[in-house]
Amino acid sequence: MTEAERIEWLRAELHRHNYSYYVLNSPTVSDREFDAMMAELTQLEAAHPELRDDNSPSQRVGSDLNNEFVQVVHKYPMLSLGNTYNREDVRDFYNRVKSGLQGEDFEICCELKFDGLSISLTYEGGRLVRAVTRGDGIRGDDVTANVRTIRSIPLRLAADGDYPDVFEIRGEVLMPWESFEQLNRQRAEQEEPLFANPRNAASGSLKSKNSQVVASRKLDAYLYYLLGPQLPSDGHYECLQKAKSWGFKVSDAMRLAHRLEDIFEYIDFWDSERKRLPVATDGIVLKVNSLAQQQRLGYTAKSPRWAIAYKFQAERARTRLLDVNYQVGRTGAVTPVANMEPVLLAGTMVKRASLHNEDIVRQLDLHKGDMVFVEKAGEIIPQIVGVDSEARDASLGEKIVFPKLCPECGTPLVRYDGEAATYCPNDTGCLPQLKGKVEHFICRDAMNIESLGPETVDDYFARGLIADVSDLYRLTITDLAGADRTRLKSAKKIIDGIEQSKKVPFDRVLFALGIRFVGKVAAKAIARHFRNIEALRQASKDDFLQIEGVGEVIAESVMRWMKEEKNASLLERLKGVGLQMALPEESKVSDKLSGKNIVISGTFQRHSRKEYNDIIEAHGGKNVSSISSKTSFVLAGEGMGLAKRQKAEALGIEIMSETEFLNLIGEEAKDEEPTLFSLF
Repeated sequence: MTEAERIEWLRAELHRHNYSYYVLNSPTVSDREFDAMMAELTQLEAAHPELRDDNSPSQRVGSDLNNEFVQVVHKYPMLSLGNTYNREDVRDFYNRVKSGLQGEDFEICCELKFDGLSISLTYEGGRLVRAVTRGDGIRGDDVTANVRTIRSIPLRLAADGDYPDVFEIRGEVLMPWESFEQLNRQRAEQEEPLFANPRNAASGSLKSKNSQVVASRKLDAYLYYLLGPQLPSDGHYECLQKAKSWGFKVSDAMRLAHRLEDIFEYIDFWDSERKRLPVATDGIVLKVNSLAQQQRLGYTAKSPRWAIAYKFQAERARTRLLDVNYQVGRTGAVTPVANMEPVLLAGTMVKRASLHNEDIVRQLDLHKGDMVFVEKAGEIIPQIVGVDSEARDASLGEKIVFPKLCPECGTPLVRYDGEAATYCPNDTGCLPQLKGKVEHFICRDAMNIESLGPETVDDYFARGLIADVSDLYRLTITDLAGADRTRLKSAKKIIDGIEQSKKVPFDRVLFALGIRFVGKVAAKAIARHFRNIEALRQASKDDFLQIEGVGEVIAESVMRWMKEEKNASLLERLKGVGLQMALPEESKVSDKLSGKNIVISGTFQRHSRKEYNDIIEAHGGKNVSSISSKTSFVLAGEGMGLAKRQKAEALGIEIMSETEFLNLIGEEAKDEEPTLFSLF
């Protein structure tokens, strides 16, 4: 391969990895591998200026822009930092700063590098007015509505604070380890793809179109840089300490270093202690403390000369791959799992690692007996990151090839457009899928039949007592008590639990059906919108798209499920045994909003958005998610999206304030601000 061909190959690979990392939130290589490829590309391009390309990955900052959000231009560009993994680079950085400042005394502020999603917060008059992601460094996505759900970010500062009238503060939105583990447990139960690490979970959450989903993810945020024309100090460290006094969450781990040795001591300390932190970190950030000195040192095209990021080495182990087996889940997704010789990694013995999907298996080019490198993604989930190809000998083991047939039932596997997973389509005859559907159906968040568990379900299938979820309601005490009736007490408990499940509301029944992509939040929204199963069965895609938080993927999945004959038959059986297939009728307060389609946008003082949805329905109206010519008016709160406002104005649709709306329905309201300020 010539150097020109190598440049083109690196550009293509880096573009692909950028897309996976920033858009799909699903990285396919480690940060170290990405940085190494970028460094090689930069060196080759420097050696061959005739091959310059303005669209090269080396000429821009990776982007996490999402076209479903309004883009906002940053007042101050959000540049990325140069990365290093070794101390010599840290020493070189320190010496470059010393040279650039021509021997002038300086301090280095040492900070933890939190592994999350960069965010820029703008405050005016002590109020949060805008939250924007880093995006491509020049402009980012306006995620203000979602950021307002993060309780560690102040919405208002104390009225008597000494903060500037206008300022910007930047930081990192994070998902704490505890929340991350809980979320992945829930996703595993629902057979949804697991997030690889807290960073991807935080990014995926913050980019959700449903603020309720964001709120449920329990995100956190640490702030690390203050900008504006009137800052309280020339010292970066001092500015952040002041910001802490205003109510911002600033890390207590910040330290000022006066010598290079102080920096190395800081790195050594946190390389170990970071494992005790409640959030993920992946390195150290070093910044010249004086803002005036920062300005004098200036910037390169992509990063500041006064800062650098030192990244910790991910703990890696080398072990032997014994074999790969394939697990079939409730949805039919086939997941390859590597079985390895046990090896100690990050304090625990690891012998199994998910290989995720067919593409990963192919990319790694695995063979039985290979010596493989294992890391813990986010220091939690073991994953194979590479193969020690030099350790292969002449007696190379069998190549690992993803199966063409389901390992459980022998049905040809399929792969749907736009999806990484491979599926067994035999959802009526593949035993793991059948069992998985029942286990999902009985779980706490669904039908909540606590007296049943996976072992019991296995036993019922083995004895031929059940073949699908509807068979649970045909079970009798005689079936379960045994011939000698020694299990009479437990049998009665199980039958009672099954009977009680008939009282479970319609939204949880809908979730229990296990329709692909329909989680608890979506099931509740769909049930509230359609009210009963018959309306749901007749719904069009446009009907679904009127629901807040429901997009085309969910709409098409539900419609496809409802149209299948076997599912229609199942619904009839469940309806016949008495399950709730409709929400109870709600008594109307009035008909003042009868026939009106109302869009809710922004945040409010008197009621939450959910409460306003209920109020609209109680007065005969309908809450819709998107503005169209059929929209009657927009109920606008603080932070209404610019795109929605512009569309409403273009269509001549009335934009009604919270006070005007409450007066319309007869609930007395006054235009006044609350006298107390809150950080939450």
